[in-house]
Amino acid sequence: MNEYTLLIAVANTATLLTGGAVALLAYRAFRRTGSAALRAVAAGFGFIVVGSLGGAVAHIVGNNVALGVTIQSAFTAGGFTILLYSLYAETTATTTTVTLRRSD
Repeated sequence: MNEYTLLIAVANTATLLTGGAVALLAYRAFRRTGSAALRAVAAGFGFIVVGSLGGAVAHIVGNNVALGVTIQSAFTAGGFTILLYSLYAETTATTTTVTLRRSD
């Protein structure tokens, strides 16, 4: 292990917690609305979080910094590609009709 191990572990933990929270919230919103765009957002952030975790394991457990950075970078690029797709995904519009009645 080297002098950056603690910093890398803290940064990856923060990525895991915050990215996981965003992915979970996006997934819940997808379940509520059925929006393909929100499903892609959840998948994109999930992909980034998995890459962060995989990179940390390669670095800390496997003691291979280069492999850890490669794994994390590849998953981050893939996650951002999925997030980019989510911006172009078809969304279904829902319309709500509100009727107001006047009471005298």
